[in-house]
Amino acid sequence: MDSTTAARRRINAIHSHLVTSSRSSPLLLSSNPTAGEFCLDNGYSVVLPEKLSTGKWNVYRSARSPFKLVSRFPDHPDIATLHDNFEHAVHDFRDYKYLGTRVRVDGTVGDYKWMTYGEVGTARTALGSGLVHHGITTGSSVGIYFINRPEWLIVDQACASYSYVSVPLYDTLGPDAVKFIVNHANVQAIFCVAETLNSLLSGLSEMPSVRLVVVVGGLNESLPSLPPSAGVKVVSYSVLLNQGRSNPQPFSPPKPDDVATLCYTSGTTGTPKGVVLTHANLIANVAGSSFSVKFFSSDIYISYLPLAHIYERANQILAVYFGVAVGFYQGDNMKLLDDLAALRPTVFSSVPRLYNRIYDGITNAVKTSGGLKERLFNAAYNAKKQALLNGKSASPIWDRLVFNKIKDRLGGRVRFMTSGASPLSPEVLEFLKICFGGRVSEGYGMTETSCVISGMDEGDNLTGHVGSPNPACEVKLVDVPEMNYTSADEPHPRGEICVRGPIIFRGYYKDEVQTREVIDEDGWLHTGDIGLWLPGGRLKIIDRKKNIFKLAQGEYIAPEKIENVYAKCRFVGQCFIYGDSFNSSLVAVVSVDPDVLKSWATSEGIKGDLRELCNNPRVKAAVLSDMDAVGRESQLRGFEFAKAVTLVLEPFTLENGLLTPTFKIKRPQAKEYFAEAITNMYKELAASDPTANKAL
Repeated sequence: MDSTTAARRRINAIHSHLVTSSRSSPLLLSSNPTAGEFCLDNGYSVVLPEKLSTGKWNVYRSARSPFKLVSRFPDHPDIATLHDNFEHAVHDFRDYKYLGTRVRVDGTVGDYKWMTYGEVGTARTALGSGLVHHGITTGSSVGIYFINRPEWLIVDQACASYSYVSVPLYDTLGPDAVKFIVNHANVQAIFCVAETLNSLLSGLSEMPSVRLVVVVGGLNESLPSLPPSAGVKVVSYSVLLNQGRSNPQPFSPPKPDDVATLCYTSGTTGTPKGVVLTHANLIANVAGSSFSVKFFSSDIYISYLPLAHIYERANQILAVYFGVAVGFYQGDNMKLLDDLAALRPTVFSSVPRLYNRIYDGITNAVKTSGGLKERLFNAAYNAKKQALLNGKSASPIWDRLVFNKIKDRLGGRVRFMTSGASPLSPEVLEFLKICFGGRVSEGYGMTETSCVISGMDEGDNLTGHVGSPNPACEVKLVDVPEMNYTSADEPHPRGEICVRGPIIFRGYYKDEVQTREVIDEDGWLHTGDIGLWLPGGRLKIIDRKKNIFKLAQGEYIAPEKIENVYAKCRFVGQCFIYGDSFNSSLVAVVSVDPDVLKSWATSEGIKGDLRELCNNPRVKAAVLSDMDAVGRESQLRGFEFAKAVTLVLEPFTLENGLLTPTFKIKRPQAKEYFAEAITNMYKELAASDPTANKAL
């Protein structure tokens, strides 16, 4: 018997061990009771052997497509590229609303004005033709240097249809990073806004690849004319559109394996890395996601998460596939609630930072309302929670009395909320489900996997996990012995999350060394995240491998896990945990929630402004005590507790260099920024107990 026949027999044997669950079952797959020794009890995932000839059963796939990784939309297998996807939308949804922005009338922001899919299709063709007219050749890199607005997506669609590589230039990365990316990616054309034009032009001499700068929102007559020796033309967006209309060019459709975009990730150290994503990568990821995430052409989506990041980018590809209307925020997060009220979206994607603010705002308002209002809210909340747990619908009276007012904060029509980028606490997820009444799904992904690795399945009421694998990939956990994580762990297998499939990026642009560090010889991407498998084949993120460090006694510390625990403390806006091998305990720098701190101090009779409160020993002790309580509740180990805290008013931001654009703490920079505070905390600890902190 040859090896192919043997392999096929093993696949057939695996097939026979599984049957599709009935519609009434919340699990997607169950074991076939006649299958003998290989009965499986995983419902959302299926476990398969890594190698057909040998190897343990440790590879998890979605139960929605266990025997073939998804690479195309099941209903439209002809869609192989972003160009195909948009052409499908223009054909099927030509007269449907697509891109909307709020119109200013006499200085006042009014209602949304819309472009249809057909109109955007026409603009895309004119734009691409204009780039060809200016001699930008197929395969060239085109930079997009502004925040979310319709032109962002029109440029991106033009790049797809004319085989250009779109390169998002983070508005938040600053001029040095932009210059690095432009040179590294050999960007030939840059789309910018009038506000960033001067800073861009001032650095053009150091960006020799640039041949064309297109200014969105600028008047052509007010644009500077550069000397011919510069080799760079500056034109307005409207002029480029007119040039394209006068010189129409046929599409240059890409092939699935052509590069669609270079997505630069900031990282917490060093220069940005260019993640190379193909059309096939992006279509596979979104096609896999479409198995559990269904949008409709009647849906309205608000775009405010940065389009330079893969989370929002993937959402936009999915929106196009389903013909969704996309309304843009004004560009100011402080006015987002006003935009939500005007747009009234049905789909809302966000990150835990914003969801936590919504949670804190509502719970604090309930507590301060007191009396009857507080009792009414608690009664409504508990009734809906019980109904959810029992799989039933709560009485509509609770929505009318309590929750409709809360729903109105997001426009009143949101039926589906997604969360990504960092962990969302189970309490907040449950709260969103109860208060907003729709589906709330948490997902896990990264730029290098074209976005989604896993996501919560519809009907799954268990929280505290990130769901089952995207049908477009397979996932395994690899032992990390130095952190005591192994596949043999009880009650759940644990290890580093590794991913394989058509969603995996081609590599880091011009960086073979770093590419080989994350993709092994068998094609597995090593994420650096530590996970475990919960019953039903649900993935839970529990730790981070990359940022671990040792304390003096040899204990390994994963600071992000501890920071996520302390984020639940009422006083904590943001938290930075520090430790090193010279000290045996951890210290914390906490950016306080000013409203909570001021309110608490008033109730305790402690006087002083916020800065004085941050330095008050009694306040510090109260915050540390609250952090201890949260730590005990989350079962932190003894050495994982912060033994001292410094309170600061200033939040950790992109502007002060303490956060990446995806809101992760830049640890080396934070260590330097708070160096004096860290030194003082360790001095205080040493003074209070000279033997407790230093290494023996």
